[in-house]
Amino acid sequence: MSESEISEAPLPQLVIITGLSGSGKGTVLRSLEDAGYYAVDNLPVELLATFSQLIKENPGIENAAIVVDIREEAGLAKLPDLYLQLRKQLRTALVFLDASTETLLRRYSETRRPHPLGEFSKLEDSIDAERVHLAPIRELADTVIDTSKFNVHELRDYVRARFGDNAEQTPLRIAVTSFGFRHGVPETSDLVFDVRFLPNPNYIPEYRHLTGLDPQVAGYIRSFPQTGEFLSRIEDLLVYLIPHYIREGKSYLTVSFGCTGGHHRSVMMAEEIAQRLREKGYSAKASHRDTNKAV
Repeated sequence: MSESEISEAPLPQLVIITGLSGSGKGTVLRSLEDAGYYAVDNLPVELLATFSQLIKENPGIENAAIVVDIREEAGLAKLPDLYLQLRKQLRTALVFLDASTETLLRRYSETRRPHPLGEFSKLEDSIDAERVHLAPIRELADTVIDTSKFNVHELRDYVRARFGDNAEQTPLRIAVTSFGFRHGVPETSDLVFDVRFLPNPNYIPEYRHLTGLDPQVAGYIRSFPQTGEFLSRIEDLLVYLIPHYIREGKSYLTVSFGCTGGHHRSVMMAEEIAQRLREKGYSAKASHRDTNKAV
């Protein structure tokens, strides 16, 4: 790459997320990570300059997001000056998350987690003290978000619309996997379909040591009318479900197909469904957990 190409390359964006404990900083960070940001939680303020230099020098990082908050204690006082320096070197955004005391009290009651400023006997006193500590940073923020009015899904949508590149169109990442029931159901499965009702190629000698990736095996499985009907029904179900998952803020979906050993029927099904979902415009990738295991 020439020097002119390097100089013309856009600078990466660094989003610094801060704000009151319980205001949703983790949700915002995960939303940006799902939108393609390189994400780091609770980075020490002293490492901020080093981190910014690293992302400038790494061509694989277009955007980054970090959380800096009251857990930094005394180091947090250095953030305003450091941020003013960073603005001269990178595209930056300082996002401050706020919420009403009533909302924060309710959230802490629901989660039963201690406040980071736990030296105060009353939770409300800890919240008030944190507001005082963070006031100079709040004044400097480019964006202040009052999360009192948001639920988790609404906050994710807001962040993606505000900071994602066409984030509202970011596809759900769909993993379509095959497995054998004799080896157990994959723990990461969101949806599991049992295809052991289909005729088993394992009982045909010439197919026994092949997999559902082989055109002959796949053709044999497709030759039965119940195969085509099942594929159509599953495709229709997934096309119905996926937009609902996306609206609820789900970023990953694992659809698993199981047969006895995970070699034939489930493999063919996973490949076919992944292909149909791609044809519908979704990001779907097939994988096969048990094809390397003994028949």
